[in-house]
Amino acid sequence: MDIHQYLDQQRQRIDRFLEHSLPDSLRDPEKLYESMRYSLLGGGKRIRPILTIAATQALGYDQDAMLRFAASLEFVHTYSLIHDDLPAMDDDDYRRGRLTNHRVYGDGMAILAGDALLTMAFELCSQDSGSNDLTASQQLQIVRELAYGSGHQGMVGGQVMDILAENQEVELAHLQKIHSHKTGQLIRAAVRIGGIIGGASATQLESLTGYAEDIGLAFQIADDVLNMVGTREELGKDAGTDEKRGKKTYPSFFGVEGARQLGEECVQRAINRLKFFDTQADPLRHIATYIVERKS
Repeated sequence: MDIHQYLDQQRQRIDRFLEHSLPDSLRDPEKLYESMRYSLLGGGKRIRPILTIAATQALGYDQDAMLRFAASLEFVHTYSLIHDDLPAMDDDDYRRGRLTNHRVYGDGMAILAGDALLTMAFELCSQDSGSNDLTASQQLQIVRELAYGSGHQGMVGGQVMDILAENQEVELAHLQKIHSHKTGQLIRAAVRIGGIIGGASATQLESLTGYAEDIGLAFQIADDVLNMVGTREELGKDAGTDEKRGKKTYPSFFGVEGARQLGEECVQRAINRLKFFDTQADPLRHIATYIVERKS
């Protein structure tokens, strides 16, 4: 299959939903919605919601009823980027080739826009869709997965560990723990939510979970490599920032080529996890490879 065509099709599908689901900037409070739309609709690969879609497709389900659950991952991810870019965090000036949210709207509005995006994610997941595609029990499981993946034992917990590790000597095991939370848990939630929507059996959900954990690590390794060797034009933001902030990364332990090899090993493990799935899981297989081959 042509994975780039698939990703483009699904990205357009997600983007249409995001555009429709966000209030326009003519409603009060106008500035809040303007700030939210600036970051949420400002581009991006949409990997997390696409993983949710691909996981549901692997189980033979592909109805638009699942788009709001997939989109909730992008709401959470975008909120995290807005907050990550703030002066109190990574203090970045550019994101996706444009000024970061706080550089355009100020720190206070950026914080509130992020807060609004986070809470709106749970609003989307808890809405009654009026269809019979999903049960209340499935919706509750989805909300739980999203909360766990984004919260104190997931992404936020990993961000805390990341901050505390700056300019510190950390062991590889601790670096892996940081990133399994900071990056991996939200990716894990994305895939598991797709599994829940698609009605995965316990065995299928276990396989999908292992796949997600492997590609979560591969994603972070690829990010670390790109931060070291990529350009601002490719990344849409400044390169080399990890080293400047005194952050330990996979290239700092293994070198660039060693880190790349580690990422490829993660991808092969992830693909092997899907051996009991048929060709409907091919998008998941190809996404795993794309994650380590991407340039941004």
